[in-house]
Amino acid sequence: MSTAISIEHLSKVYRLGMIGGGTLNEDVSRWWAKVRRRPDPATKIGQTHHRRQVGQLFRALDDVSFKVGEGEVLGIIGRNGAGKSTLLKILSQVTAPTTGEIRIKGRVASLLEVGTGFHPELSGRENVFLNGAILGMTKAEIRRKFDEIVAFSECDAFIDTPVKRYSSGMYVRLAFAVAAHLEPEILIVDEVLAVGDAQFQSKCLGKMGEVSRGGRTVLFVSHNTVAVQSLCKRAVLLEDGELKAEGPASAIVTRYLRAAHFDTPVLEWRSPEEAPGNDVVRVKRVRIFPGDNREDRLITMSTPIHVETQFWVLKSDEQAHITYALVNDQGIIALTTWSQSEKRRLGIHQASFTLPGNLLNSGSYSLRFLIVQNESRITYDHEALATFSVVDASDRGGRYLGREPGVVQPKLLWTVSPIDEARNQHDCPVGA
Repeated sequence: MSTAISIEHLSKVYRLGMIGGGTLNEDVSRWWAKVRRRPDPATKIGQTHHRRQVGQLFRALDDVSFKVGEGEVLGIIGRNGAGKSTLLKILSQVTAPTTGEIRIKGRVASLLEVGTGFHPELSGRENVFLNGAILGMTKAEIRRKFDEIVAFSECDAFIDTPVKRYSSGMYVRLAFAVAAHLEPEILIVDEVLAVGDAQFQSKCLGKMGEVSRGGRTVLFVSHNTVAVQSLCKRAVLLEDGELKAEGPASAIVTRYLRAAHFDTPVLEWRSPEEAPGNDVVRVKRVRIFPGDNREDRLITMSTPIHVETQFWVLKSDEQAHITYALVNDQGIIALTTWSQSEKRRLGIHQASFTLPGNLLNSGSYSLRFLIVQNESRITYDHEALATFSVVDASDRGGRYLGREPGVVQPKLLWTVSPIDEARNQHDCPVGA
């Protein structure tokens, strides 16, 4: 496989709070260095190599190197501020690197933001021609593909309406349609699926797959790890402007999710005086972990979730039990569960329960902790004793890649079988 993009020792340093260099001589020197593809003479790279921010300098990218093969679909993932958008802007020639070298083989089409290059006062038709010209299409090429672009965007009824009246979904559909039909050798896509509905997501994935199968290269940036795994065979992980890992998409996504979603697996208190609870029960330790012994310790939608609680019993003559309410990130109680109510001897006790796999939807959850005495009276209520995240690590194979609605998403057994039409007509009276 020949190389479509080669990135070697790429760095980008911004001077915070400043536009120019301060003097005409410095600005001219920086411009001349850029023309000659030399390092920026105003940036002291050697003095800031070990830190991302020193004084007025901020290192958005730090010595990044990797290659992308022709026809490859490469996923780029990382947290907000990791340097993903800066990298794409350099590849799209929106901004120049401070140091390093990029070699690109072929024409590049970029979709970095919703409606980039659109003029709000112009109609959808006019913006197709304007945006197509910005991306490098000839007028004849745009005319030839115009009907196909509009049909793909599903905006034909509003194509002569000013785009300032479009919804964000219509904006991105039309913008993606223009970029996708440019037929570039390299297509750069940044979070384009974030505002699309299920049908449009499926169409975009199909188009990007078609682009890849045609021998063209796709760089796909998204926080949707399901989409990255379904679309990309290889991925790179950026953290704090540095390239931390590259390899198979599934392995890179697992590493990213492990760092991003492992919240509070173990909480422990040293003494009853500082622990949550009341004069009857106080919590010593709470542990949340996957029940299938995953090596990466990720809690996925298919993973059983084990919750283990150690607690001090401070009064042996009181009948009490502990209750957990599982609350999602929207404040909705998904379920409630409780231990057996009884009098317990003084000392440390342990209680545990397991939530079955294929029950919860993806998202963040908290455990609301309650102490109930005599099976009727709540004597202690802790709103969020511990938190954890459930991630969607399934391979959907090009199907809808968004988050399904609802608190739970169990796998239910469905049966579908044909019904004999003649018998069905015989059994059902006319007009029933």
